[in-house]
Amino acid sequence: MRKFLVAALLALGTLTATMAEAGATLNRVMATKTLKVATNGAWPPQSFLDDRNQLVGFDIDVANEVARRLGVKTRFDTPDWATMTGGHWHGRWDVAIGSITPTKARSQVVSFASVYYYSPYVFVVHRNSKARTAADLNGKKIGVETATTSEDYIRRRLAIDDPGAPPVKYLVNPGQVHTYADSMLPFDDLRLGDGVRIDAVLAPEQTALRAIKSGYPIKIIPNTIAYKEPLAIVTDKDDPQWTAKLHDVIQAMRADGTLGNLTRKWYGRDYTQ
Repeated sequence: MRKFLVAALLALGTLTATMAEAGATLNRVMATKTLKVATNGAWPPQSFLDDRNQLVGFDIDVANEVARRLGVKTRFDTPDWATMTGGHWHGRWDVAIGSITPTKARSQVVSFASVYYYSPYVFVVHRNSKARTAADLNGKKIGVETATTSEDYIRRRLAIDDPGAPPVKYLVNPGQVHTYADSMLPFDDLRLGDGVRIDAVLAPEQTALRAIKSGYPIKIIPNTIAYKEPLAIVTDKDDPQWTAKLHDVIQAMRADGTLGNLTRKWYGRDYTQ
């Protein structure tokens, strides 16, 4: 009996040590068979509701593929941007997959598991605009989504937390900055006419191309990229094992071509390099 108890205690200790090594978040995900994902609800083509009121998009496909490789299902939530990137989730979500830039400010409250693609930010004007270069927008009214890198950039305070990122060069001195609650609202104002409410929008190239494809009377200022931002899978702080696990999953998706295929599906080109 004593030998049996010793063996049982040793086995329990091994199991406990294994669970501790796996990390609390991974343990919870595997126990519930559910990956709770925070993402955007209205940011096409990254994530948006389709005609059947289903959440679809590039980030949704990435999240579903991560879950598939973990052997679990996804459950999506669409909190506001500041909450999603503010950390201190207290278990509400296991991961945020929402095309989030790893900035130095955000690194204080969340962890970045892995960069999974890159997004060029461009200046977009009404098709009747006479602006041909970024310099033509100096002193103009620029629209950006609030609490994003586009706002940080136009206010000249962008600090990307990525050792491989080139130094940020500020191309425009705006006259006014207009902020919006989601990514499409500045385009809605821009479509009203050149200078009616705003003169230009600073946004991801992917979002701008989607708006153009949807019939918005706008155009991208050619040969001008404000900055090229890395986008990362985000986890809450204090669970390095979970962050490392997601890093491995994303690297495997990159190596076997899955990420490249998904960017081509939604954007028409490979944005993973």
